[in-house]
Amino acid sequence: MNLAKHLTDSEVSAKILRHAVPKMSELNIPVTPDNYAVWYEYYLGINLDLKRAIDGLISNSISFCTEVNAGLHKNYIQEKSPEVIENVQIETQIIINTLLTKITKLSHGTTGISNSLAEFNQELKQKPDVDVLHRLVDSLVDDMEGVIQSNKQMETSLNTMKEEVCTLKSEMENLNQVAMTDQLTSLNNRRAFDEEVLKQMQALSRSQTPSSLLVLDIDHFKQFNDKHGHLVGDKVLSYIAIALKQSVKGTDFVARYGGEEFAILLPDTCIDDAVKLAESIRKVIADRKLTIGKDKKLSLGSITVSVGVSTLNISDDRESYFVRADEALYRAKSSGRNCVRSE
Repeated sequence: MNLAKHLTDSEVSAKILRHAVPKMSELNIPVTPDNYAVWYEYYLGINLDLKRAIDGLISNSISFCTEVNAGLHKNYIQEKSPEVIENVQIETQIIINTLLTKITKLSHGTTGISNSLAEFNQELKQKPDVDVLHRLVDSLVDDMEGVIQSNKQMETSLNTMKEEVCTLKSEMENLNQVAMTDQLTSLNNRRAFDEEVLKQMQALSRSQTPSSLLVLDIDHFKQFNDKHGHLVGDKVLSYIAIALKQSVKGTDFVARYGGEEFAILLPDTCIDDAVKLAESIRKVIADRKLTIGKDKKLSLGSITVSVGVSTLNISDDRESYFVRADEALYRAKSSGRNCVRSE
C-alpha cells in the first residue's frame, strides 16, 4: 500500500497514523518511537525491502516479539536515521498546525441568533405587537436548538482533536528524542552535541560562564573489531559509554561523537578542573579488566582511552572549539596513548 500518492504531506501522515497504530495494536507491537518509525515507513510504501520483510513475517504468522521489532528497526531504519525520524517529526508538526487552524475556525453558531435579534429589533420598533414577539420567541427557540446541537458536535470535535493533538505532540517529542540519541550506546549523538555546544556558547556570551570539552578516543579500537568482530566492538563501545556516564554528574553532557570517539561537555568548568576529570576517567577505564560473554570466557584485558581537552573562548565557533580538543587528542595519541593532553 503506497499512501503517498496524490496526497499532501499532512494527509499522508494522518493516513499513516490511522493505519499504523491500529495495526501495531492488532499485532501486539508497543507503540514506541523505534517501532512507529518502522511502521511509518511500511505504510509510506517507499521502502520496498522493509515492506517485503514485514509482509513475509505476517504471511508466515511470525510473532512480532521484541527481538523481531528491534531487528526490523536496525536492518531497515537505523541506517537511514535520523533522516527518516526527522521527516516524521516535520510531518507530525504539519498535522498539529492544521488541527490548531481548524480549531480557531470553529464557530459557536451564535451568528444566527445575533442576526435574528437585530432583525426583530427593527421590526418591533416599527410594529410593536404580540405577533412579532411570538415570532421572535419561535425564531430564537429554533436558533437555540441549532446552537445547542452545533455546540454538542463542536465539543465532540474539539475533544477528539485535543486527544489527537496530545498524542501527536507526545509522539513527536519521543521521535525528537530518538533523533538526538545514539542507538547503540543510548548516549546523546553528534546532532545533540552540536546543539548543546551552541547553548554553552550562548551562556558564555551572556554571563561569561566557563565551559570545557573532553574528546576521548578508544585506543587500538580497530584491533578489537579485526580480532573479535564487530559485535565485540559494539560491546566495547557500550562499556565505554557506561563508564563515561558514571564518571560525570549534574549538567555534564556525554555524547558519542562518531565511531570510537566520544565527547563530554563540561559547563561551568575551567580547563584545570576539566583536565583533572579527564585524568580520573582515563584511570578508571584503564584500571578495569573487560570480559565478554555470559560465562565471561572472553577476556579483552584493559581498555584504554586517550583524551584531549579544550576550554571555550568568547571568539570560538563550534568548529574551532572542537578542533582544539581534537588536536590535543592527537598529541595524546602521539605520546603513546592512554594519556591526557590539553590545548
